[in-house]
Amino acid sequence: MTLKLYGLSKCSTCQKAIDWLDEHKIRHSFSDVKDNPVTKDQVAKWSKALGGWEKMINRAGYTWRGLPPEKTANLTEAKAVALAVENASLIRRPLIEHKDGSVTVGFSKKIQELLA
Repeated sequence: MTLKLYGLSKCSTCQKAIDWLDEHKIRHSFSDVKDNPVTKDQVAKWSKALGGWEKMINRAGYTWRGLPPEKTANLTEAKAVALAVENASLIRRPLIEHKDGSVTVGFSKKIQELLA
């Protein structure tokens, strides 16, 4: 089984992750969440695997800041999942589905050590 990466093709962190994985000969596939929309089931599974929507959604980015306050106020797990499906660029990148079924977001040194 290969790693599954989800993100945006133009995201520099996603590109860095893909380049690093290629360099280390780690099999992976990449799915651009704009070209291949994510499903509610996928996002709910990721959120659960990460320990909640707070770890999955990027609340510092342009997409989040551009949303009307009524969309971002009083978020529950279900509302956050629906918001992430509607606005996939809210999902931290890259989101990686690992071979053991776990999920990580970002591409820190810690994640690189986990993959090496």
